[in-house]
Amino acid sequence: MVDIVTILISILLGLVGGIANVIVWAKSWADLKEFSAFRTIIMGGIVGFVYIFLHSDYGFPNTIMTFIAGYAGTDFIRGIIEKFGKKQE
Repeated sequence: MVDIVTILISILLGLVGGIANVIVWAKSWADLKEFSAFRTIIMGGIVGFVYIFLHSDYGFPNTIMTFIAGYAGTDFIRGIIEKFGKKQE
């Protein structure tokens, strides 16, 4: 079982990965203020939680992977939603 400190650190690293994603893909300061930026950051935290919860081992490689999961996981989720989501006309 994973302790609460490990979970909180993983959520924080996922949030940092989401923030990095938003900063890298923002084209202007206005992009940082949009709801989609907030959604990306929150999704990064959720992905960080899911990663550590499913992997359940805390150490150096997993902290880096939690950050990367928070960064890249949001694009992965967004791609799945766009591909299989409801088609808008």
